[in-house]
Amino acid sequence: MSPWSSPAATAVDDRLFRAVAVLRVVLLGNTVAMSVVRAHGFERPIAGAACLVVMALWTGFATWAYAAPRRRTPALLVADVGLSLALLLATPWVKGDDVSMSLPGYWVIAALVAWGIAYRTTGGLVAGVLLASADLARQDVDGSDYGNAFLLVIGGVMVGYMCGSLQRMATERDEAERAAAIAAERSRLARAVHDGVLQVLALVQRRGRELGGDLADLGRLAGEQERQLRGLIRAEDAADAALPREYVDLVAELARLERSACVTVSAPAFPVELPAAVSDELVAATRACLDNVRRHVGEDASAWVLLQAFADRVELSVRDDGPGIPTGRLDEAVAQGRLGVSESIRGRIADLGGTATLVTGSFGTEWEFVVPRVAAPLGSAS
Repeated sequence: MSPWSSPAATAVDDRLFRAVAVLRVVLLGNTVAMSVVRAHGFERPIAGAACLVVMALWTGFATWAYAAPRRRTPALLVADVGLSLALLLATPWVKGDDVSMSLPGYWVIAALVAWGIAYRTTGGLVAGVLLASADLARQDVDGSDYGNAFLLVIGGVMVGYMCGSLQRMATERDEAERAAAIAAERSRLARAVHDGVLQVLALVQRRGRELGGDLADLGRLAGEQERQLRGLIRAEDAADAALPREYVDLVAELARLERSACVTVSAPAFPVELPAAVSDELVAATRACLDNVRRHVGEDASAWVLLQAFADRVELSVRDDGPGIPTGRLDEAVAQGRLGVSESIRGRIADLGGTATLVTGSFGTEWEFVVPRVAAPLGSAS
């Protein structure tokens, strides 16, 4: 969603235009007061009074027109700044050549701010240049006149920039709140499914295996459905939107490895947020372990991935039920230049400032990775 068209940005516009409506009235009162005090200097006082009436009428109309988003059209904004330009250019004819103060005075600032709100930095710049040019064109320019013109231009740019920043911030806050609500609902549903459906499916799987016969097939199907449902819950990306782009949910990333009945991923029912670089390395090391299981144990070999999250670290283990790694096989692989274990697994974890422990035997093989939640930069292995 564009930050300029979102509901949050529109709400910001509404508040800013309400503030401009108050500003118009205050500036109109100032202009009227100054005109009354200096009425003796008007060459055409009737024309001056008519201009003040026009300004008052336009103030009332603009307050009504800008109040509704559907009426904030380009035609309205052009008319707003056009009237201000006309009043500036009419100043010499109404007040005479010797009067330095313009006829509308500070009243033109309202049109400048309106353009800044509607078109942000570009709008403030355009309106500021137009008003400054008209103000300079009506008189012989001196140092103070240049200073006023410069303030109009730079003021328009700053007002436009601040209005655009407010709109963007409101949009980002709205998106963050929406994503947080989605993540909270996702966690609630995950807990409900975990406490109900998944436990029932696990029970059916276990009892079916124990009873055998046709019930064993039913248990197997229940196990497959449990695995798919668990993977679907973890792979849900809704919570990711609430995280900055440099952070990812390790639970969702690991769930993508659970592609078949051979791999079972067990992880918390809530997102585990880690820097993208750390998460990528952990997933890559896990994938290397699973590749070794398929290569050395068999395509249909079972593997289990377990993730535990703590305040200061994450612990990730990958286990299989194969025959284990024969004694001396790893040293032989390193001597032959095959560095899959030492580089793809141990090296990745070491670069994260963590530890990788291998336990192997006739019961199978298990890797355990321990990585701090605030990991060391890549390449700074200790």
